[in-house]
Amino acid sequence: MSVARTWVSVAIAALATLWAPASRAQTDAVATPCRVPGLANEVRCGVVQRPLDPARPTGPAIDIHFMVVPAVARNRRPDPVFLLAGGPGQSAIALAPSVLPLFARLNNRRDIVFVDQRGTGRSTPLECEDRRHAPLAEPAGVDAQVAMLQTCLTQLSTTAPLSSTEDLRFFTTAIAMQDLDAVRARLGAERINLVGASYGTRAALDYARQFPDRLRRSVLDGVAPPDMGLPTSGGLDTQAAFDAMLADCERSPACQRAHPTLRTDWRALLASLPKPVSAIHPWTGQREHFTLDRDRVLGAVRGPLYAPSLAAGLPQAIGEAGQGRYEALLGLADALASRRTGTVAMGMHFSVLCAEDGPLLLRDQPAEASGTRPASLTAPFIDHAARLYQRACAFWPRGAVPEAFYKLTPATTATLLLSGGLDPATPPRHADRVARALGPNARQITVANAGHGLMGIGCVRDVMFRFMDAADDAAALAVDASCVTGIPRPPAFAPMNPSASAAGEGGR
Repeated sequence: MSVARTWVSVAIAALATLWAPASRAQTDAVATPCRVPGLANEVRCGVVQRPLDPARPTGPAIDIHFMVVPAVARNRRPDPVFLLAGGPGQSAIALAPSVLPLFARLNNRRDIVFVDQRGTGRSTPLECEDRRHAPLAEPAGVDAQVAMLQTCLTQLSTTAPLSSTEDLRFFTTAIAMQDLDAVRARLGAERINLVGASYGTRAALDYARQFPDRLRRSVLDGVAPPDMGLPTSGGLDTQAAFDAMLADCERSPACQRAHPTLRTDWRALLASLPKPVSAIHPWTGQREHFTLDRDRVLGAVRGPLYAPSLAAGLPQAIGEAGQGRYEALLGLADALASRRTGTVAMGMHFSVLCAEDGPLLLRDQPAEASGTRPASLTAPFIDHAARLYQRACAFWPRGAVPEAFYKLTPATTATLLLSGGLDPATPPRHADRVARALGPNARQITVANAGHGLMGIGCVRDVMFRFMDAADDAAALAVDASCVTGIPRPPAFAPMNPSASAAGEGGR
């Protein structure tokens, strides 16, 4: 290092030390002590008021709520870490209890900030009725979901400060990132670090587009670029993940012995639908009689694919379903829903995706969704999500999205991209393309046997800490991530006594 660079580094460090106490005082002034369920210690909570419609700064306003977990050390860094939640529709504050353990080392010298994006959590939540544990007899197909969304849309039109359904046009990613920067300014941070998860990676990319000078470093976990056309790409990626699960079972001697006709059993199960069945509700424990249709089965299978530990149970669950026992399949689906922290604000979810992905639906429309050929037994997931979004976005209000939103430009600061090779929603193919567009300031890490979301797996949290803590971008991009290469895929679940399991179930 040259003498000049050494003096610059010393000067920057001195300025950071001088700035830190003032920044803490500013944080204390704009955020008051509060308690958040699930957190043992007191944190600080604050609000910034933002115009509902950015073009009408004196018009109706909404409150954007944020929470700050102060750094533990006195000599803290001046650049806090902001978490951008997924969904879209998750509350960042609700995620804090499950996320903070992953940020423990980062939190030693950096504040961790959780902002409830407009439409989520405490920031004018656009929530529809939560039907995750509804009776099995209640219809769950596309028709039922569309009817629920139409009812929800009517109810949301009276949610203060909204005056009509047209106000839902102002719940887009680009506007939300302007809110986020307002929180940054309120906290007095010159630059911030972003950690985006799933949809949160799209938000992080747009923050980088709008405010490149305010961004120090980014981690994108499960990359969902703005131009991916999520409903359609999600069907393709889910089908690829499911096919990989079938192929893995066929390669595994133990799984092949236990489920020699798994692929045939799956197609036979789909071909038999719809049909009247009975099963024990995984949440209530009560036996219910209902009609099992393709939408319910595909939804039950898609969820476990997000987590390899749950997907390991799919061969057994599909085999049992083929024999008329559906508890395992329904239980796996409920296990993923129960893992979620809080609910997804479905009104915000559709406001974002109909505005941003809706225009891409026709571009990416698969043959199954267009009705030019029937849904396939060999690739049933391809049109599964697209059908719902095509119908919902036909009536859901759509906000304006700037053309620049869809364009990926070279990154000006170090960006770490994390991908799971088994991810059914944001597999590595999306991060590959984003990394190429971001250029030399981007580094992609793929964990072959991981699913959706890497921060909680193995040593990834330590890699993320070293990336954030590195003195400069070059050192950040060079962090050693070799520890992630040995993570195995969980083997297919095998019950201790399959015959006893089968005998223990009652009537079909």
